Amino acid sequence: MYNIIKRLRGGTINKNILKKILAFFVIIGTLTWGGIVIVFTFFLWASLYIINLLRKKLPIDAYDFRGPYTYTYKTEGKLQLKMDIYYPKNHNKEKLPVIFFAHGGGWVSGFRNQPNNVSWCKFIASKGFAVVSIDYRFGISHTMDEILSDYTDALNFIKKNAQKLYFDKNNIILMGLSAGGHLSLLYYSYNTFLKKKDKISGIKGVIAYYAPSDLMDLFDKNVKSVFAKVAVTATLKGLPVKEKTGKYLYYSPIFWINENMNPVLLVHGKEDKVVPFSSSVKLYKKLKEKGVKVKFFVHKYGDHGFEFENNDIQTIKILNETIKFMRGLIKNEG
Repeated sequence: MYNIIKRLRGGTINKNILKKILAFFVIIGTLTWGGIVIVFTFFLWASLYIINLLRKKLPIDAYDFRGPYTYTYKTEGKLQLKMDIYYPKNHNKEKLPVIFFAHGGGWVSGFRNQPNNVSWCKFIASKGFAVVSIDYRFGISHTMDEILSDYTDALNFIKKNAQKLYFDKNNIILMGLSAGGHLSLLYYSYNTFLKKKDKISGIKGVIAYYAPSDLMDLFDKNVKSVFAKVAVTATLKGLPVKEKTGKYLYYSPIFWINENMNPVLLVHGKEDKVVPFSSSVKLYKKLKEKGVKVKFFVHKYGDHGFEFENNDIQTIKILNETIKFMRGLIKNEG
């Protein structure tokens, strides 16, 4: 498998052929749930996904930051779950607003300090924010509830240690890419719906980049990514037909949208082949229907992870407008 990955990076294997081979294994793996094949398939897909991201970063370089400073926020058996914290370069021990950042990877792959996520953290920190980038357990061997418990525990950790970390715990913005955006939206919408004040205290808003708002959207006929389908199936431990979509609805942020939510920023590329653009369109309409303040930035030609692929005026504008949105939340709500 290592040789296949190596040759893929060197461009000596036709990628379309490889996709067909992987799709074949995914289908077999799905039909033989719990078997060796699906484990191999996930490992191969995750390896390709990570390799593909290792060379990617935002088109804006940032230097005015400090960090990362790494902390363990939770221990599960032998597993230590960590977070990296970044500060502005000129930070002088004043309390800072916090961007709580969750990586993507279909809930089954990715990590806090891969280059694309690091580039985001550096960029945001250089604009005057503290940034917390977290790891969480993967859905291939854990449940969505366990992933959400990691997310919650990491958030509780920074609130509990806000003073020594120089955080303003009353000015927190949740942000995530793809699956990380889903976690951010789900955590906030669910807890505001149930009016759990201790869970949502200090949260001024949510930023979600190309996140699935309705998990059933990943089975849309226009979604080209087999990995997206298998990843959500693995994380929710079943196909939507067999489990009658109950869990798929329960873990979809759009189901919990309510009028008590603070502002939301949605960002999506129109040509996304992993999470359909229509998923964010539906969420935007639902947020507007409930009276939630929402902004929606669209890259007309962007695919999934467009900000790491497109070094163009649209991308630069969206990145700068994202920072402007963050500052607006702190100014208006702080």
